[in-house]
Amino acid sequence: MTRLAARFTKKFKFVPPFDRASLFVTEYFSSELNPKKRMKSFLKSSKLNSVCYDIRGPVLDEAKEMESHGEEVLKLNIGNPAPFGFRAPDEIVGRISSNLVKAEGYIDSKGLISAREAVVKYYKSKGIDSADVENVYIGNGVSELIVMAMQGLLNDGDEVLVPAPDYPLWTAAVVLAGGTPVHYICDEQSEWQPDTPDIRKKISPRTKGIVVINPNNPTGAVYDRDTLEAIVRIAAENELIIFSDEIYDRILYDGAVHTHIASVAGDLPCVTLNGLSKSHLITGYRVGWMVFTGDLASVRNYMEGVNMLASMRLCSNVPAQYAVDLALAEDGAIRKHTSAEGRLKLQRDLGYDRLSRIPGLSCTKPKGAFYFFPKIDTKLFEIRDDERFTLDLLKKEKVLVVQGTGFNWFNPDHFRIVFLPEISQLTRAFDAIEHFLKDYRQS
Repeated sequence: MTRLAARFTKKFKFVPPFDRASLFVTEYFSSELNPKKRMKSFLKSSKLNSVCYDIRGPVLDEAKEMESHGEEVLKLNIGNPAPFGFRAPDEIVGRISSNLVKAEGYIDSKGLISAREAVVKYYKSKGIDSADVENVYIGNGVSELIVMAMQGLLNDGDEVLVPAPDYPLWTAAVVLAGGTPVHYICDEQSEWQPDTPDIRKKISPRTKGIVVINPNNPTGAVYDRDTLEAIVRIAAENELIIFSDEIYDRILYDGAVHTHIASVAGDLPCVTLNGLSKSHLITGYRVGWMVFTGDLASVRNYMEGVNMLASMRLCSNVPAQYAVDLALAEDGAIRKHTSAEGRLKLQRDLGYDRLSRIPGLSCTKPKGAFYFFPKIDTKLFEIRDDERFTLDLLKKEKVLVVQGTGFNWFNPDHFRIVFLPEISQLTRAFDAIEHFLKDYRQS
């Protein structure tokens, strides 16, 4: 105890001897013998227990750990064009930068009037005559608006039909709003078109809406008009709202035609979500919109809730809103990449060809977006856990993809891979996947 005594003698050197001894004993027993009282643990909300977003999940965490140790990882997990050399059109960047001074203050919670007018003009040109500037909400990308749309609508236990596979934020947003996502099947044998009999079968008295993702993420499917009309009929018969995520509506290949479901929905209430992140390669600028169309008498109270949520965040990011009118008037930048000799088209063709030639893999050729969703022969590779499959691939070949169950697909037999990298990088990625699968077996 000599060192301990010396420490306390030095600490209390100006205290009288008797008091010094008392303080020494008190401090010794309180700090050295008694464990420090720990603060109680704070746990995450139980609402998050059923939420996953594996596009940026545990396997990505492992990739970051590898990078922290100097390993180079080819990240094919997220649709982010900028890291792969895609640049936003100069005129879009110029429009935003030239209006920065005007963007210093709050604006209307629904968004800049010029941006909302441009959105209305765009949809009217697509045959959606009920589009109106007062029913347009500008947001920080579509992601924020998906959450807002679900929070404004759902009570505990309400159900929303969501495609499987889906963009997982839709499922997460339903859960966080207290609702129950009910997944309907998209049929791989029919080029991933929604299975409309399955939609009909899964409707219950608690169902409030149907989510449509077209062009689809993760499959790249572009839905035909007959399928969309069938969904509209089902929604009308059951008095449901349609939510249509169309963020990839301008990223199309091989002459594929995108049909806005609101253009065939007539008076049925339809909420269309879109933005500039993908079509104009400005994911970081965060600008998207949500448009209510159709006969809105039955959803006026719901829209009051959305108004409240929009007002609570004051307004969305202002600078990029100044580019919406210019962006919606032209799409030459993305068409350059999706045309016959365009970079995205060539990368898609190469990737599809390579996937088709790897034993144990098969893939439906995507007609839109920039993802493959290949199927794995789980019997051949003895795969029962697709997250482990992606983790094993990452550790051995330093290629990061996302497992299919991360998109709420039912079986561990798919994965999503982004085809944004240039040909040389894509070739390296597919060489690595092919090499990995040659002797891979999941014990």
